[in-house]
Formats: sequence, structure tokens, C-alpha cells
Amino acid sequence: MAVAETQLYAKVANKHRSKSTSALLESLLAKGFPAHIAQKALVATGQKTIEDAAKWLNSHCNDPSLDDPIPQEYALYLCPTGRLHNHLQEFWKESKRQCGKNKAHEVFPHITLCDFFTCEDQKVELLYDTLKRVGDSFSQHFPPAISLTLHSSPSYLGFFIDDSHANVLKEFALAFSSEASALADCHVKPCTKQFHLTLAHKFYPHHLKTLEQLAKCINPGESCQWVAALYSRDMRFVHYQRLRALFQYKPQHIDELMINAGDFIYVDPTHQSDVSEGWVIGTSHRTGCRGFLPENYTEKAHESDTWVKHREYVFVTASRSFTQTEKDPNVKLNGEAHNPSRPRSVTNVLSLELPPNTALRRGVFVMRHGDQVFGKSWLQQCLTADGKYYRADLNFPSILPKRRDSMKQFEYDPPLSSCGIFQSRITGEALLDQEVVISYVYSSPALRCIQTAQHVLRGLKLDQKVKIRVEPGLFEWTKWEANIPNFMTVAELAEASYNIDTNYRGNFPPSSLVPSESFEDYVSRSSAVIKQIITACPSKGIILIVGHGSSLASFTRPLIGLPSRDSSDFAQVVRKIPSLGMCFCEELKEENKWQMVNPPVKTLTHGANAAFNWRNSIMQD
Repeated sequence: MAVAETQLYAKVANKHRSKSTSALLESLLAKGFPAHIAQKALVATGQKTIEDAAKWLNSHCNDPSLDDPIPQEYALYLCPTGRLHNHLQEFWKESKRQCGKNKAHEVFPHITLCDFFTCEDQKVELLYDTLKRVGDSFSQHFPPAISLTLHSSPSYLGFFIDDSHANVLKEFALAFSSEASALADCHVKPCTKQFHLTLAHKFYPHHLKTLEQLAKCINPGESCQWVAALYSRDMRFVHYQRLRALFQYKPQHIDELMINAGDFIYVDPTHQSDVSEGWVIGTSHRTGCRGFLPENYTEKAHESDTWVKHREYVFVTASRSFTQTEKDPNVKLNGEAHNPSRPRSVTNVLSLELPPNTALRRGVFVMRHGDQVFGKSWLQQCLTADGKYYRADLNFPSILPKRRDSMKQFEYDPPLSSCGIFQSRITGEALLDQEVVISYVYSSPALRCIQTAQHVLRGLKLDQKVKIRVEPGLFEWTKWEANIPNFMTVAELAEASYNIDTNYRGNFPPSSLVPSESFEDYVSRSSAVIKQIITACPSKGIILIVGHGSSLASFTRPLIGLPSRDSSDFAQVVRKIPSLGMCFCEELKEENKWQMVNPPVKTLTHGANAAFNWRNSIMQD
């Protein structure tokens, strides 16, 4: 884009700017609305104007959920505009007329960049900033035309995006996901599957031929302006049906719903069995109120009809005329000129909070073990007169593994509690939900760490595929241990059904651990062992290291090039690290360094559960 055009673009775009979100919020607060309700109104209307928000608040004055802290769900779509969009809409209309409604009709033409995720109302403006910054960084490298190839199957028809262009879109989605996760504290999941633009989905197989003929009338090379758009929906009604009111209905009874023509109604199909024939019970999108209404006053609506568009970023490339963009009624300008000096590389532009399953990089998880059995005297409660173990508390493990030394060693090398086992497994399940794939696992020789690694892998469904490498060098700073345990041997662990790599030989044998080592020796040991682990795992993939509270700082700081903390500061940091607390580092190979980023899941939190004696609590006066 020429300099003069760029200046014109910025000048025109600035006219489209609305008030900042903070100014809108201040206006609502000045009118006496509580902050949380004002923010909810702004989010529900796309944070566009004070008039829209005030109208929403007036309509929802009787909404019973108005005070509920329920966030919206957001998704990022890449949407076509211009002639291609018009042809796609014509296909939508004609396919519905000839073949009836299918799943694709629920949503407008789009390419999914990021699946729906939640964001707190007060942090939504950070999503807008993220879209703007990431859009600027990619704008000059966005394809002048996205190559689309028609693909069909018995239940799907759509355009697939060619790999070279799909890779750019994936980079963009990943960059938005990373920065949104970091700034707005959202769990944003970028689309990693085949990028596509759906034309028809879940239709009757005998309609395929007709749909294909209609699709062949679409020229995928038609002129198009692509727009990255941020939409939101009410997460409470995701699985509800949507109805549109055709006529006004004024309630005749107190349990009936007032509706105006054009209102959208959410209807839960599972709650209609006891409703009189010809009636439905639903919740008004306009007012938030719930009640009965006559079904013949409504028609079915599309899923996206109740969505709210928040912000969009128009990809203006040098090959496109600015005047065409300005004339397109579907395009909303971004707000300022693009900066051609911004590089495409994500790592040079963003704070880069990349998901750990990024194919081209290595990552290292450092995780503290789960909750261990409590108190040094726990074992005394669990031994019978003849020295056998029994479960004295439900939080104690149901059984203990066999070891060559006496049971007393469990005092110095305790197992996980029942809560710790649960914590570890659901952490693994959460990582699985985020599609994290662990390639290597290293564990401290402490039993609680090995058990944590085992149950995390079980949650990931990798417990039979990835073996645990027991590395004594990962053990706790020995100054904090009353005794260095006689750890269970690899053979004993394997015999106890832990998936141990029996061929692995640790870099630091147990005999190298000395009691009350100095802080400098511990830091030196930690630095050496993390470097040796990285060297031993040269291929791309995620390395999971399960250690102790001190491990998170002592293994990550040398990896990312930071000096060790002072010993007193170090102790303060470690005290704040909870069970299953984790850090994640990612390799920036092109820059020959590592960087700490957000883990893909948050740490489990829970309250204390004290011992309960029913006799003293209930029977005693």
C-alpha cells in the first residue's frame, strides 16, 4: 500500500472508532449502575455504544441472572466478504430451498481459527487489543487470495484451504491464542485440524449430487476481503434450540413470557415434556426472563442469530484497492494503518505463550508432585501389632508398594495421599483435553514423584506408552530433608507396576546425594541435570519433569538463562508452590534459547477437609 493510501486508510479508519471501553464503562457508572452489571451490559452488546448498553440494561431489569458472574464464550472466525461472500450466501439460500436445512445453515460462512473459550467481562478489551496487534503483525504477509479446493463426502461438502495458506492461518490463530491466553488469562484453543470453509454438513446422502452441482457454481477465486472477527455467545444456552418470535404476545398469566416480534427465545428441548401441547417454555434473549409462550407464534432460528460480533480485523493486502474495501458494507475498518515494518515471525512480535503441542518446538514441563500423606507420624497410625499396613484414614493410600527396606522408610519417602492420586490423574486428563502429548518423562526418585508421574500419564492415556526415567539428580534440596531416603530400586518400582524405564541410568546416582548440601551445590546439581536431560532428548516433543517445590525455579531458571535466586528468596518462593504446581518452558530454536510461557492448564485448588468425629460434634450437648 502506498504511503498516501496508508495515510488515507488511517484517517478514514479513525472515523469508525467508537469510544474506548473504559469511557463507556465510566458513562454507565455515572448513571449509577454497579460495575459488574455495567460490564456485563457492554459485553452483551459488543462494547459498541453507551446507547446499546443502556437499552440492554433497561430490557434486562427483571432478568433473574443479572447479578450472576457468568462470562461469555468467544470464538475467532475468518470470514469472507465481497463477491465470494455473496455467492456463498446465494448457495446457502438455494441449498436450503432445494435440499432443506442442514447443520451448515446454523452459522454464516467462516473458517474457524479458535474454538469457543470463556473470558471474564473485565478482560474482554484485552482480546480486542490482542486481535489488533496480532492482525498488524500478519497483515503484510497475509495471502492476497486464499486458495480453496472443493471437497465432498457423504455427509460433508466444503472448501479445504491449501497447505501453504493454511499454515499462515494457523500461525495467526496460534499467535492470537498465545497472547490472549497470556494477557486475558483465557484458555484459548487454536484450530489445529484441516482448515476448511463448510458449505453443507449432516445432510441426507441423496442430496449430495444436488449440493455438489450448486457448489460448482461458486468461483473460489472470486474477489474477497478476509476479516478476522471475534464473536461471543451466552454459554448457558449452547445446547438450547433457538426460536424467533413472529408476532407479539402479551402474557395472560403470571408464568407466561412477554415477547415482541423478532425476539429470540432459548428453548431447552429436555424441559418440554410436561408443557401443554402447543406451548413451550423458554428464556428471552432480549430480557433474560423465562416463561411459557405459544409455539405457533415462533419459527426456528439459526444458532448464530443470537451471537454478538465484537471486533474484527480486515486484512488489507497491497494487491487490493482501498476504495473497494471502503465501499464494501460488510467490512469494518481496523482503526489505524498497518505497520509494514512489523515482522511476520511470531517470536519477534509477541510475548509468545505457545501451546506445548506446537509441532516445530521442544518444551519442558516442570511439575511438583501431588499431595503426599500428611505428618511424620502417619505411618504409626497405620501399622498393626505385627507390623502390617492398614488404611487408618481415607486419605491414606489403600496399599503400599513392597520395598526391600523396612516399612519405616515410608516415613522419609512417603507415598501420595488419595487426594494426591486424584490431583495427578485429573491434571493428566486436563492436559489430554488440551491435546498435550508428552514424549519423555523424568522423575525424582522420591516415591510421591514417581506416583505423580504415573497418574499424570494415566490421565493422558500414555501410561502404557511412555516410560518414566528415574533421575536421582532431580531430588529435593537435601538441606530440607531430615534424612535422605533409601529410595525404592528400579526393579522394586517395576515390580510394583510402575511403568519405569529399567534401561535408563541416572546422571547422578543416589550415592552422590549428600545430607545438608549447600545451596550453591544444589543449584549446581540442578543446572547440570536439566542440561543433561535436554541433551538426552534432542528430538522435538514435550519433556515432563516431576520433582519437588524447589524444582520449578531450580530447573527452569538455568534453562531460560536467569541466575539463581538468593537462598532466602528461594525459600519464600518455594513455600507458595502448591501440589501439582507447574511451569512450562519452550525452545526458540531459531534464537538458540528457551522461554517460559503459560502452561496450558491451571493448577487444581481445593479447601482443607478436617477430621470429623460425629460423636463429639453431634451427640455432645
